[in-house]
Amino acid sequence: MIRHFGNKLGLAWWAKIETNQPNGTYWFGPFITKRSLKENMSYFIQDLSDEGSKSIKHSLVRCKKEEPLTV
Repeated sequence: MIRHFGNKLGLAWWAKIETNQPNGTYWFGPFITKRSLKENMSYFIQDLSDEGSKSIKHSLVRCKKEEPLTV
């Protein structure tokens, strides 16, 4: 509930993750703190790697994000 409210206000933290092979952009979040995002992001990146994604790059963004979360 707090994460949802923080996202609506544009205060939530998200990871924008871009991959090649396949080309895609994934959004991972929302998180209340940057620290909690960093602590959980490795699991998401590992899942993408396990699925065969290559050249995984990421940035941390504080914003309001709606669907779609995968492009």
